[in-house]
Amino acid sequence: MKTNTALYIPVERAYRSRLNEVDWENLEMGVYTTDHMLVCDFANGEWSEPKIMPYGPMGFSPTTLAFHYGQTIFEGMKAFRTEDDQIHIFRPERHHQRWTRSAERMCMPVIAKEIFCEGLRRLVEVDRKWVPGLAGSALYLRPFQIATDTKLRVRVSDNYRFAVVCSPAGAYFQAPVRLKVEREYARAVKGGTGAAKCGGNYGGALYPTQQAKEEGFDQVLWTDGATHRYVEEAGMMNVFFVQSGKLVTPPLTGSILDGITRDSLLTLALAGGMVVEERPVSVDELKAGLGSGEISEAFGSGTAAVVSQIGSISIYGIEYTLPTTGKGSVAMRLKQQLDDIRYGRAVDPYGWNRYI
Repeated sequence: MKTNTALYIPVERAYRSRLNEVDWENLEMGVYTTDHMLVCDFANGEWSEPKIMPYGPMGFSPTTLAFHYGQTIFEGMKAFRTEDDQIHIFRPERHHQRWTRSAERMCMPVIAKEIFCEGLRRLVEVDRKWVPGLAGSALYLRPFQIATDTKLRVRVSDNYRFAVVCSPAGAYFQAPVRLKVEREYARAVKGGTGAAKCGGNYGGALYPTQQAKEEGFDQVLWTDGATHRYVEEAGMMNVFFVQSGKLVTPPLTGSILDGITRDSLLTLALAGGMVVEERPVSVDELKAGLGSGEISEAFGSGTAAVVSQIGSISIYGIEYTLPTTGKGSVAMRLKQQLDDIRYGRAVDPYGWNRYI
């Protein structure tokens, strides 16, 4: 499509809003969806004009390739209402960078940054009343793209649909998380799709995660798929450890998702003068550090989870409990700094907040 003029996005308004159906005091992730969604199709080698329409079902053939061969990607983002009642989307350009890498890895056409960012901005503008104002809440944004060819054979699709839906959400984890180190199953391996935000990564993780939940844990702490010797990420979160006063996190080696919250926390930690190490963390090192108290904190980060304290980690059948941390902890300090920027309580020196 032409991009030499300002992007026009037509809007078909919903006949009736569903705002009055929302229990704003109990915003469970994914329960409610806003009145509108954005849709844009790819055919004949180019993207069509994006459009905003009432939220509703999408009709696809049973032979649609996405149902059979896993050519799907998505993003998880948030829009925030600041304390002075302004609304912004957090780091959309950085999300588009990750989207681009995911699309390329899955042999999918990359939607233009203009369509991605302006489409999100316009959709949030249309559904701005859905952006909650309660502490810790936000409007979760879910861009996704699927292969829509209907020829049943393993091949790269020629046609795609890009869409965005939105859901008001509160805090994901309310209590410290219990983790189990996973040393049998693998989320991803080097050369695989671990760094891409594609559906298969999450589908393959369900079985070991469900097993862990049946044992009383909240999530698994994944290890590398080749040797199971090194920690990678925790369920839907990147993982951090405070070890001898240093902030330590596994490096991005191709099997770990490049989290936008992870990057934001590392930026804040460095700006605050913390020593930061992005390096491999072995299960044995983790076990020794938890046993000796050298590791004083562990927490996860992600768009949904934000910053979630890890309360215990089970290794080789032994559960190591971490001390309960308060406002002075590294995790809570970094979370407070991030929240202050996102809710407009502090200056945004990095240009992360893109106001609508």
